Amino acid sequence: MTTHELDPDLVAGTTAPPPPTQEEERKIQELYDDFEREHLMPLWTQRADLMPETPQPRAVPHVWRWDTLLPLAERAGELIPVGRGGERRAISLANPGLGGRPHATPSLWAAIQYLGPHEVAPEHRHSQNAFRFVVEGHGVWTVVNGDPVAMRRGDFLLTPGWNFHGHHNETDQPMAWIDGLDIPFVQYTDSAFFEFGSDRVTDESTPDTSRSEKLWGHPGLRPLTGLQDTVSSPLSAYRWERTEAALEHQLELEAAGHPATVEQGHAAVRYTNPTTGGDVMPTIRAEFHRLRAGVRTTPRREVGSSVFQVFDGVGTFDIDGERREVARGDMVVVPSWCELSLSTDDGLDLFRFGDQPIIERLGLDRVHDRGAPPKGALL
Repeated sequence: MTTHELDPDLVAGTTAPPPPTQEEERKIQELYDDFEREHLMPLWTQRADLMPETPQPRAVPHVWRWDTLLPLAERAGELIPVGRGGERRAISLANPGLGGRPHATPSLWAAIQYLGPHEVAPEHRHSQNAFRFVVEGHGVWTVVNGDPVAMRRGDFLLTPGWNFHGHHNETDQPMAWIDGLDIPFVQYTDSAFFEFGSDRVTDESTPDTSRSEKLWGHPGLRPLTGLQDTVSSPLSAYRWERTEAALEHQLELEAAGHPATVEQGHAAVRYTNPTTGGDVMPTIRAEFHRLRAGVRTTPRREVGSSVFQVFDGVGTFDIDGERREVARGDMVVVPSWCELSLSTDDGLDLFRFGDQPIIERLGLDRVHDRGAPPKGALL
């Protein structure tokens, strides 16, 4: 549409006005020229782009294959040093729909990080909230505000905003994991700060259990020394052993005829802040999903975007009618309001993180399961 054409949706169902005269055309063009000179833009020419009838995400569904990601990270490990300045050997997922920006979605950043044998990633802190999820390997400790936290397969580890953190590898083998952050959201709101810390890490010990786990890692029990609610979870590590037990118990209860799963054969848990029962961080939600063999989930749309990593198994993501086969380690982005259905013949374990806490706090949440009316704050 030209600069002075009306959005056709604005006049739908009304009688079209007569075309402007030549003199009116000249004055209209002068008006638009004046708008442009004063850095103004009229709503009536762009309403459909600014206020679409349903979300029109710029991000697109995409799969990054672990058997491609890991060799590239290994090559980076051979060629690119870790140290002050570059800080991390992290390779971000750049969504093909976002014009070359290093973002998985408009609000989420995801990356594979690689640390070589006996390497140290120096400490720093930043406004952005961050986490690590380990799909394979062990032998690295992340040190959060001086507390060394062991990283092992299946563990979900937190670094909330403005906490000093670094990593050290105590083995002769490299290790890779995924990072998730709210970098795009913080960048968009011009709210980022960054500060360098120690050139190594402030504690190079290697305890099996971190101090935060000793204090906060007891389900259903809250220390009386920490009765105040916190914005982010004070628990630095959510261990795979507890996650797997929770999923298995849900499926056992389902098999015995008790309500426990979100759908038949679909167990799921959400990682929570023990001081509030809410999300682990104010901008990021994290969950783990287990599908029994032969399960297909109900097609579902929701406002807000998500990134999945396949922890184990083989299955399919049907996103807006397009099928994508996935296997262990693969990472999948599902943009806002894209219809998603999961299926597996042999069983599938999935780690998921998303921006739903932001969406819900703003009152923009809406969910639609196929065959049911949409539900959410917008209705």
